[in-house]
Amino acid sequence: MFAFLNPLRNMTVLSVLLRVLIATTCGALIGMERSAKNRPAGIRTHILVCFGSALAAIVGQYVYLVMKMPADITRISAQVITGLGFIGAGTIIITKKRTIKGLTTAAGLWVTGIVGITIGSGYFEGGIIGAVLILLTETVFGLLHGNIRRNLEYALELGYKNKDDLDDILRMCKDNRMSITNLRIQSTSPDDGKYTAVISLRGATKSDYLIKIIETMGGVTSVEEL
Repeated sequence: MFAFLNPLRNMTVLSVLLRVLIATTCGALIGMERSAKNRPAGIRTHILVCFGSALAAIVGQYVYLVMKMPADITRISAQVITGLGFIGAGTIIITKKRTIKGLTTAAGLWVTGIVGITIGSGYFEGGIIGAVLILLTETVFGLLHGNIRRNLEYALELGYKNKDDLDDILRMCKDNRMSITNLRIQSTSPDDGKYTAVISLRGATKSDYLIKIIETMGGVTSVEEL
């Protein structure tokens, strides 16, 4: 794309140094954004991923172009892309509220590794453009994502005295624009006057608000979000 960069695409000490420095810088910039949001993988992790991926691409070129060995120049890079999936998986967690966190960080680590491979292969322009787009995605589009109204999903464990109390609770949930996606009666002890059920809900009402309403209803002995 830029002719003046062509000499740096050759396997020289200056070229290798420049590739490593650019990859490290791109990884640091992306990692700073993640660190600012207190995500599991921060600046050091992203630097190591981007730097290591670039070095892997450089090794592949060195073995083929300099050592003249009969090797696939892209094989090492392909293995790096596969291995990054295991690193990213470590950042994904399921919270007590059954929500998944860390997917963006995992995807960011994976694509940061590809940026490193791109730069390590000598395609400086593509790697830098990729890093900029990652930052835009995680910042600008992150703000847009926060403003998107979406349905909430959660489950409540209920304790109540009579069967009619459950009907009242379900009716109240529907009145608050919550759809019932699942209902499971966990245990019944009519002799003791105790019933337990778990209801899965989806809608626009927050769980804290709904729990406060349920707690004030007659016949309810307990309510807890799972």
